[in-house]
Amino acid sequence: MKGLTMKQREFLAFIKKFAETEGMAPTVYELADGFGIKTSTVFAHLQALQKKGYLTRSSKARSIILSKEVSNIQADNNSIPMVEIPLVGRVSAGMPVDSPELREGTISCDPAFLGRKITNLFALTVSGESMREAGILDGDVVIAQQTHNIRCGDVVVALVDNQTTVKSFYPAPESKVELRPANPDFKSQFYPVESVSIQGKIVSLQRKY
Repeated sequence: MKGLTMKQREFLAFIKKFAETEGMAPTVYELADGFGIKTSTVFAHLQALQKKGYLTRSSKARSIILSKEVSNIQADNNSIPMVEIPLVGRVSAGMPVDSPELREGTISCDPAFLGRKITNLFALTVSGESMREAGILDGDVVIAQQTHNIRCGDVVVALVDNQTTVKSFYPAPESKVELRPANPDFKSQFYPVESVSIQGKIVSLQRKY
């Protein structure tokens, strides 16, 4: 696939994976949500890809059709580019997680393991066993997405008293937040809402054996 920018390659990979998983093409709004961008930017990318002959589409919803060249690509390291994700250390109060000062390097991840969530990502190495029964073990590298769309029960990266922790998020009475572990040896911790900063939602993980 020559003549494509990295973002255009990511768009094609996203569309292909979405179609394989959902059995239909994504809408413009789903693309915008998946990449965390405006619909006008999505239209610009789609128009560029259409001009280059990698897809066709009409004014109807879910009308994107990938070219045979893209559709026949097998999901291997040579066909769909890996996503490079910054690996960060401890997150300091008031500092964004993608700050260069916090980076320890990057990790590579197959976009197939990320589903629709392939933008605004960062990774952290887990220390401890408090989320063991959620399948998150000591030494795992968790991949999180910066998002404001946090729901009850989501596993999140939270910043409390200048320390990061990975726990399940639950609203609690009296304007508090419960950070719940997934291990009976640990107890839930309750904090005032204003003292907890949600840095991201866990979307995937990597493990070395």
